Amino acid sequence: MTLAKDVDLMAYEAILFDLDGVLTATARVHSACWKKMFDEFLRANADETDTPFVPFDRGADYLTYVDGKPRMEGVQSFLESRGIHLPFGTHDDPPEMRTVCGLGNRKNELFRELLSVEGADVFEGSVTLARRLRQAEKKMAVVSSSKNCMAILEVAGLKDLFDYFLDGNEAQRLQLAGKPQPDTFLKAAEMLGVAPQRAVVVEDAISGVQAGRAGNFGLVIGVDRHGTPQDLLDNGADIVVGDLAEFL
Repeated sequence: MTLAKDVDLMAYEAILFDLDGVLTATARVHSACWKKMFDEFLRANADETDTPFVPFDRGADYLTYVDGKPRMEGVQSFLESRGIHLPFGTHDDPPEMRTVCGLGNRKNELFRELLSVEGADVFEGSVTLARRLRQAEKKMAVVSSSKNCMAILEVAGLKDLFDYFLDGNEAQRLQLAGKPQPDTFLKAAEMLGVAPQRAVVVEDAISGVQAGRAGNFGLVIGVDRHGTPQDLLDNGADIVVGDLAEFL
């Protein structure tokens, strides 16, 4: 197995970081908001259909159906796993509307409330590495499916480290497919003026390492935040670390 000490990040021109779970520790807040939103819906749905209420699992359900995906895709993926089919709706559906977008917007409402109260924790090893790469004049981007990306970076004080940001809002504007498709990473590399083979993708989600591999990037780093390093390796990571500080 490849070790961090055997990898020279300075040999690459650009580093493309995912946000949640890689730079910032907001996965706990996200999963709590997903659970609250889905449990509210599932409990009401169970009452209406006279079926048992089976709550959202912050472990298995979050990692399998939601983690790393654009918000509306995450909603739809989880609902389909339960055999529930709602109209997709539109992205400006109010949070109380029983559509995929309405549920997604309810989750976002909960997240913004929590973010304003609790702020955004960062992974110090990741930030230290990003600062080291910035000092070495490497090109860097944040590539996240989150539409709250810029707000999180502002709260965390990390915005000045990066040259380019491709978040969920920009992906929607450019009509780019979300992870596990490679489109967002490829666009970020293009905007930095770097060929994919000369760039590194850093991800903690299975869908993210799949996207890095599908885009034929020079190096795909998996960051194991869930105790499942083999899953990241099996889905496209060249190397898996527990903390990006291992590259220091």
